[in-house]
Amino acid sequence: MHQDVCFLRDFYYTSALGRAAQKAMRDRLTAFWPSVAGLSVAGFGFAAPLLRPCLQDARRVIALMPAQQGVMHWPAEAANHSVLVEETNWPLASDSIDRLVVLHGIETSERPAALMAEAARVLKIGAKVVLILPNRSGLWARRDGTPFGLGRPYSLGQVETLLVEHGFAVDSHSAALFFPPRDRASWLRWAMMLENMGQKLSRYHAGGVLLVEATRVADAPRPSGLNVRERKPLRILDPVRESGTQPAWRKGQRHMAARHLRNTG
Repeated sequence: MHQDVCFLRDFYYTSALGRAAQKAMRDRLTAFWPSVAGLSVAGFGFAAPLLRPCLQDARRVIALMPAQQGVMHWPAEAANHSVLVEETNWPLASDSIDRLVVLHGIETSERPAALMAEAARVLKIGAKVVLILPNRSGLWARRDGTPFGLGRPYSLGQVETLLVEHGFAVDSHSAALFFPPRDRASWLRWAMMLENMGQKLSRYHAGGVLLVEATRVADAPRPSGLNVRERKPLRILDPVRESGTQPAWRKGQRHMAARHLRNTG
């Protein structure tokens, strides 16, 4: 079940909690990618709040928003960079994207494997992706009223497995949203201080979201099962090979036959 684009827009652009969450995740993404000058950058799901810094230097920026979620004009004050797409069929050429951010896309998808296959298709070999997913052990996935309370939360191991199974090599990971998901001024005054403390104290255990960076690698050739041969294959039509030893059941059968002949003779 995807979230509605109006709910996502209102959370990130009109609520104080959403703006604090936006800044915390954007700072982590900037730490992964200090510069995107001259690169093609895309975001899937609702990654638009994190892509704004890319508009100035990147060669092109595209916000891909799934049809189940809906689309909005982005950025509001400039020419549109967003497009409505089918979840597993993006209007992008293969090997055309250098950087990809996925936020609010995988945890609500009914076909995460097909979604990752599509991400691998559009990324160049050597391109980077950052998956941002609700942390299964964090507070944000347990709290309704935020975009991270809907869908399936992930552990770090599950995210890494998802990437490796679809042609990526995991580079690094981080976390964000160490402050509690409470939209109160008294809490939000301390949000950035708590965020900075969390970055120093824990790599990912206490964070509300996991950020995992990976590189698209060349597909390794996999041997077909038809090519695997046994050293001594058993062929159905071949005669049974004679051997020096016989199974116990056959020896017992011959012994009983001999005893029957003696008794009748």
